[in-house]
Amino acid sequence: MDQRDSIAELVEPALNAMGYDLVRVRLSGGRNPTLQVMAERSDRTEITVDDCAEISRNISTILDAEDPVPGSYTLEVSSPGIDRPLVRLPDFERFAGFEAKVESRVPVGGRKRFRGKLAGVEKGCIRIADDDDTYIVPFDDVQRAKLVLTDELIAASRGPGGDSSASRPDKTGERR
Repeated sequence: MDQRDSIAELVEPALNAMGYDLVRVRLSGGRNPTLQVMAERSDRTEITVDDCAEISRNISTILDAEDPVPGSYTLEVSSPGIDRPLVRLPDFERFAGFEAKVESRVPVGGRKRFRGKLAGVEKGCIRIADDDDTYIVPFDDVQRAKLVLTDELIAASRGPGGDSSASRPDKTGERR
């Protein structure tokens, strides 16, 4: 288990108890590292600055007690934003129908980089369709992925409760 996974294991139960889901943990920087904890509300409503402050206060206590990062560091709590990273397999299903950029560790169909509409999940693989073809990328080979900021994504983020999945196109192209 790497350091990010250990940190995630420490903070995720507290986040869940507070009504948030952990999106990602990232540790970056050398001399003055930054620990980024990205979270979203479990009910998928918009996360506020006050939410981030509450999360920061609560997980700081845990991080101070457990000390998973040697030395000093900066804790940064943030929301995933509209053009959020896609880090878990259910993210690719949840945001099916929206445009994304996906980078694979290994070539798929002679390519490592893809940009197109997410077409869901199938047997542990993500499907992404561009103008020419649909590519099936094993989730375990996804190096990084994120939604692309488009007018459709912005409009969907303004849907009921800010839940993108509430107004995304379904398989027939109709809005739910």
